[in-house]
Amino acid sequence: MATYAVGDIQGCFASLQALLEKCSFSPEFDRLWLVGDLVNRGPRSLETLRFVKGLGDRAVTVLGNHDLSLLMTAEGFGKRHRSDTVDDILAAPDRDELLHWLRHQRLMHVQGDYAMVHAGLLPAWSVAEARTLAGEVEQALQAENYREFLANMWGSEPGAWDSSLTGWPRLRVIVNAMTRMRFCSPAGEMDFKAKGELSQAPAGYLPWFEVPGRRSAATVLVTGHWSALGLRLEPNLLALDSGCLWGGKLSALRLEDRALFQVDCAADEAVPLFKE
Repeated sequence: MATYAVGDIQGCFASLQALLEKCSFSPEFDRLWLVGDLVNRGPRSLETLRFVKGLGDRAVTVLGNHDLSLLMTAEGFGKRHRSDTVDDILAAPDRDELLHWLRHQRLMHVQGDYAMVHAGLLPAWSVAEARTLAGEVEQALQAENYREFLANMWGSEPGAWDSSLTGWPRLRVIVNAMTRMRFCSPAGEMDFKAKGELSQAPAGYLPWFEVPGRRSAATVLVTGHWSALGLRLEPNLLALDSGCLWGGKLSALRLEDRALFQVDCAADEAVPLFKE
């Protein structure tokens, strides 16, 4: 059995199929780890959701910001972006079943020496603490009153973690760190405006994974989210968003031996680069 960790798909279903063929992925024997952002901006989000859901326990998925945005949109919350491509999901006959499945996916997955999260972890969090905090968000998403959480989930404040936080602000910080963060200060203050390369870090901020003393540094973190960062394979960081949606590559890493597999974005799936 092999485990393939796959970068952000974002509705690039043809690219995903080509990548799995290149990996010789067997749904009977192998497992996929998907770093989030299954949907949106690419042209085939509905097919992507149906395929991953159909894999059952052969696929482990963590939620990304676009997946959470879809859940918000489906309930009438948040703002639609002009480049969103989720209408096919919202109009699908199996819409409710798909959204229910998505709402029950994890925010963070920990197994052995690896932890998978879409964006990153704040420097003050150990992996064990982060997994517990992710569970708070998962519980809110799966509760009977989940719509109330979705109505209060989005926003960039508070911008830093404080263990005394309660209610929606507490859950919002957890969501923002695990699905939106790129840069943060040594004190753990997050910046959500800078989305470019490392050289474009705001003054006083660092890539979250370079903050000195980061408590999760002893665990290998598997992430996506940051296409401008590109593929980055380090002893304790496997950043797998290689910008497929923007005409780059879709990447998979076999965790057992770190063998890398990549395919070019399918010709009909790449979209022009734009500011989110």
